[in-house]
Amino acid sequence: MISTWDDGQKANAKAWAVLTGGGSVLDAVEQGVMVIEADLTNRTVGQGGLPDRDGHTTLDACIQDHDGHAGSVAFLEDIEHPISVARAIMEKTPHVMLVGEGAKQWALANGFTERKVDLPEVRKEYAEWLKTSQYKPVVNIENHDTIGMMGLDANGRMAGSCTTSGMAYKIHGRVGDSPIIGAGLFVDGEVGCACATGVGELVIRIAGSHAVVELMRHGASPQEACQEVIKRLIRKNPGLEEQQVAFLALDKQGRFGAHSVYEGFTFAVRTGTEEAIHPSSFERRWKKPQNR
Repeated sequence: MISTWDDGQKANAKAWAVLTGGGSVLDAVEQGVMVIEADLTNRTVGQGGLPDRDGHTTLDACIQDHDGHAGSVAFLEDIEHPISVARAIMEKTPHVMLVGEGAKQWALANGFTERKVDLPEVRKEYAEWLKTSQYKPVVNIENHDTIGMMGLDANGRMAGSCTTSGMAYKIHGRVGDSPIIGAGLFVDGEVGCACATGVGELVIRIAGSHAVVELMRHGASPQEACQEVIKRLIRKNPGLEEQQVAFLALDKQGRFGAHSVYEGFTFAVRTGTEEAIHPSSFERRWKKPQNR
C-alpha cells in the first residue's frame, strides 16, 4: 500500500488490515482513504475541508481497479464518503462519472445517507478569508491536496483511489484533477498505477497520471516516470512559481517512486516489512516568501 502525504500512513494502516484480513485490493484502497475522509480535522479531504468562495464544501473522488474499470464523483455535497459513491457508480451504472446534484440524488437513491456538517473553526477561517477574498496557492500549504492511494496484492492485482475537497476558496463549480481518470489517478494492471497531488489544473493539462503509467509501459521505472512527467509539466508551464505538483507511482513488480516540483512532498509506504513515511525527490527547493 502506498499513499500521498503523512496522513497516508493512517490510511495505509486501515488498508493493510483490510488486505491481510481477506479483503480485495479494491476494498483496501476504498476503506483506506475513508479514514481520511472521516477525519473532520483535515482541511483538504472530506467534509472537514475548507469551502469554495461561496461557502460550499464540495467533494471529488475516483477509484479504479486492476482491469481499468473506474468510478468517479465530482462537485458532491453532504455525503460523508465520496470514494464509496465513486465505487458504487463503477459497479452499479454504465457510467464513469456523476457530478453535482445529480450525483447526490443518485447516491441517496442507492443507499447513501445525507450528512450535513457545520464546523465553527471552518466558518471562522472562511469569514477571515472573505475580508480579502483573495486566493493564491502556496507550496506545501494545505489548501489544495488530496489523499491518493494505490495497492498491489499478493496475486499481483492492483487498484487505486483518490479523494479530496479540492482547492480552498475555489470558484463554485470548480473540479480539479482528483476525480478525473488519467489525471489524478490511473491504474493499468498490465503495467502499474500512478496518482497526483497539488494544483489539479496543471495535472489535468498533461493527463499526468496516465503519462506516468505510459512511460512505465515503455520501460521507465516508477521513479524515472514521475521525474519525466514533472519535468514535462515544468517545460509546459514556464514561469511556474509557488505551485506544487507531485506524482506517486507503483508498478506491477512492487517498485515505487515519487517526484515533485518543489521539495516537501511526502508519501507513506506499507509492506510486509516496512511501515514508513518517505520524502520524495524534487526539482526545486522551496524558499518561503519572507512576508508569510
